[in-house]
Amino acid sequence: MGSGAAPAALTVLLAALPDAVQEQVEFRGETTVVVSPDRVLEVLTFLRDRLAPRPPALTDLTAVDRLPLEPRFEVVYLLTWYDPPGRLRVKTRLPGADPQVDSATGLWPAANWLEREVYDLFGIRFRGHPDLTRILLPDDWEGHPLRKDYPLVEEPVEFLGRIPPIPSQAIPRVPPREQ
Repeated sequence: MGSGAAPAALTVLLAALPDAVQEQVEFRGETTVVVSPDRVLEVLTFLRDRLAPRPPALTDLTAVDRLPLEPRFEVVYLLTWYDPPGRLRVKTRLPGADPQVDSATGLWPAANWLEREVYDLFGIRFRGHPDLTRILLPDDWEGHPLRKDYPLVEEPVEFLGRIPPIPSQAIPRVPPREQ
């Protein structure tokens, strides 16, 4: 387990909400806990409020598409303490069909744009978000391009009167490595 505020936060969390953590992983000095979607807001609220006067900052919120695994999606919250320094990653796993989780915008205003980005690119909905609309792509964009099953397309782009070959014509095909 790493040093600093994160181990102390994890100890307090496990003592107060022992059944909330489904899985705990230590890797290269960083700690990750997996919690169920129906308890993630409770865990985040606990970590923010019970560790005052130095609560963590939400420094990142992103997602992972684990296709073909089910639950397919992971929403990842990265909490950072500055004094003493430490980081704790909180993950929750969502099903591939209609992935939804409660919004963390009530806890950290910084979650607003991060959740919109995850919605835009992965299609994960955040219940209670004040303005869950696209943030990177046009409103009429179809689909969510960071999903693993999003269809890839190629289109030639003209540079100074020259149209280079599309990537699939320029890059040689390499057979997959044997495992």
